[in-house]
Amino acid sequence: MDITKDLPQNITNLIEQHKYTGETDFDYLVGEGGYIPQSEDLLTDLIVAIAQGKNILLKGPTGSGKTKLAETLSSLFNQPLFSVNCSVDLDVESFVGFKTIDYQDGKQIIDYVPGPLVQAMKNGHFLYIDEINMAKPETLPVINGVLDYRRQITNPLTNEVIKAKEGFNVIAAINEGYIGTTRLNEALKNRFIVIDVSYLQGEQLKNLIKNNTNLNDEKLINQYVQLSHDLIAATQQGKVSEDAASIRALLDACDLSEMIPPKRAIRRAIVNKLEDDREQDVVQNLADMLFE
Repeated sequence: MDITKDLPQNITNLIEQHKYTGETDFDYLVGEGGYIPQSEDLLTDLIVAIAQGKNILLKGPTGSGKTKLAETLSSLFNQPLFSVNCSVDLDVESFVGFKTIDYQDGKQIIDYVPGPLVQAMKNGHFLYIDEINMAKPETLPVINGVLDYRRQITNPLTNEVIKAKEGFNVIAAINEGYIGTTRLNEALKNRFIVIDVSYLQGEQLKNLIKNNTNLNDEKLINQYVQLSHDLIAATQQGKVSEDAASIRALLDACDLSEMIPPKRAIRRAIVNKLEDDREQDVVQNLADMLFE
């Protein structure tokens, strides 16, 4: 599905002007695409921001497709996407790389293995930082200079000053309010263009299911679209957590439903992931009302 076919000509021209056409050893890191944006404006704004070299912060609930959206931008611009998955254990080496012992001409040497940040900067590719607010606050300042007008970093392991090659962009994702996350420093957040990513619904979700799962039964697809709508409403009412409305989990259930009964598929892909018995009952009751 061509998600750019309805975009204005000047926006599609931007993609062509900034699409990566050089040779690279990292073709395998180019995303496959597949994200269907909830609005034309969202896709237009992202394309403009990327073309202007802006840093992008994707903000939305878990399972809303932020990673898939980053991969789709990678596909649109034919740009390899280096990734950092943040956690409380994330350290500077996770960004810049590490030193290791190697052998050269029979002698032991200390070799440096560049990390995803260094690789993306030197090659002019994209860097995706997932769940950036999971990282320890003391780790993130290493990228401050990368995110502002300087577009450079002094590698703490080698003392090399690295200036980003043209084409380098940072795309980060954030889930606010989750256990283990911290509030993103305002100075850091101000270095990003913030894009809200919400759950897909209606026809957009229907197209996503058709294009990204094995399910082709029209009736079942419509029932899953309704289930997603009901789960989102339940999260807004405080009956279940956002995990229950994850589009990722819904797509898993759709795939399973090609071979097993839908209610069982929903139990495996959605219900059993929830730790609260009350939430499990809410989801199962919604499924029972929709599916035979």
